[in-house]
Amino acid sequence: MHLREYANATPYMGYSYSYPHKSAYRQLEPRSLREVWADEAHDQLFLYLHIPFCEMRCGFCNLFTTTNPNESMVQRYLATLELQMQAVHNELGDVQFSRMAIGGGTPTYLSASELDQLFSMSQRWLGVDSRAIPLSVETSPHTATADRMAILGQAGVDRVSIGVQSFLDHEAHAAGRAQRRPEVEQALATIRAAQIPTLNIDLIYGLPNQTVATWLESLEIALQWRPEELYLYPLYVRPLTGLDRRGTGWEHDLRLECYRAGRERLLAAGYQQISMRMFRAAHAPDDSQAPRYCCQTDGMLGLGAGARSYTRKLHYSSDYAVGASSVRQIIQNYNQRSLLDLSQVDYGCVVSSAEQHRRFVIQSLLQVSGLDTQAYRAQFGSDVLADLSQINELIECGWAEYQHGVYQLTPTGLERSDLIGPWLYSPQIRQLSAEFILR
Repeated sequence: MHLREYANATPYMGYSYSYPHKSAYRQLEPRSLREVWADEAHDQLFLYLHIPFCEMRCGFCNLFTTTNPNESMVQRYLATLELQMQAVHNELGDVQFSRMAIGGGTPTYLSASELDQLFSMSQRWLGVDSRAIPLSVETSPHTATADRMAILGQAGVDRVSIGVQSFLDHEAHAAGRAQRRPEVEQALATIRAAQIPTLNIDLIYGLPNQTVATWLESLEIALQWRPEELYLYPLYVRPLTGLDRRGTGWEHDLRLECYRAGRERLLAAGYQQISMRMFRAAHAPDDSQAPRYCCQTDGMLGLGAGARSYTRKLHYSSDYAVGASSVRQIIQNYNQRSLLDLSQVDYGCVVSSAEQHRRFVIQSLLQVSGLDTQAYRAQFGSDVLADLSQINELIECGWAEYQHGVYQLTPTGLERSDLIGPWLYSPQIRQLSAEFILR
């Protein structure tokens, strides 16, 4: 479909944070980790650890997570995660990591001692020196306690991301979050007291009964904490989530107005826009000397139920679900896997050469820095327009411009990132995702 036919469509079609999306993954003929990673470099990887636990399930959340697991499930999960690290060590030998992230769920659902255990496991089996590489951890207002933040600080965590979503209690409660502003402010004070260099605050616009004015009020409160980063997320009401079950929709969709108002405010405050969602403060730490990692060219090793791993030719993970009972069953199945099971890959998506090209284009274009045609040619040995002529339509619509060898989205194009990303998906990936049965 020509892009002009999307001109009057909603700009909120889907968040292209990964390509292909996990809904395009399917069962695979089992292959060993050794075989899957045989042709990949092992000296500059991204390590991702997934903790699929939360104290509550937010109304908008479709992440792979379960709520309030008992301690035996948590301990069994950590034991299996360590076994998976052992499998990686046995199959891949020495690997080196340039960056590390711990996500979820809510990783700080783990106790301070369990977090310490997690870092020790990573060092023991994977040789991770967490103080020597950029390391990000996600947290929540309820779990950002002093003892947990102390462990993160000791481990060298240099970025903590906290999902606040709204500082206004009535908006948070309408989104299914049982939080109050004093608790949120205490959590932020605790993070700041731990002297972790980068604080990121996540906020959501388009919440039930939110107005542009209340959205800006929440953003102003966030700015009082001088976060080094801010992520502004549009609300999506996705299948099988709490808001979906409640039938929440938009009588008047204010998301685009909220985005524009929030962007204008952050730019005025000196923040640099990195993507439609991400803004970085002028006072953020300079990471130009940090180890370089680019997910366009380097691999990601994801461990834990729900974690994704990326090689050039294969993306793989555990099974995927959103519904509470299905997620819990997948975690229980993960907890029963043996060392041999964890040494194999049996669920994922083969990424063809054409899909690798498309992935590079999507991930580059949706950043303010844009798509560097020379970097593309260096990566693939071909011309980007010859491989994906769709880019011309972005120029024709005024949603992108070409200067000095770089395609960049215009402000009008950038605010339509969640339309442009899905529009660039291949017919094959779009079909696989459409056929996926969500449970």
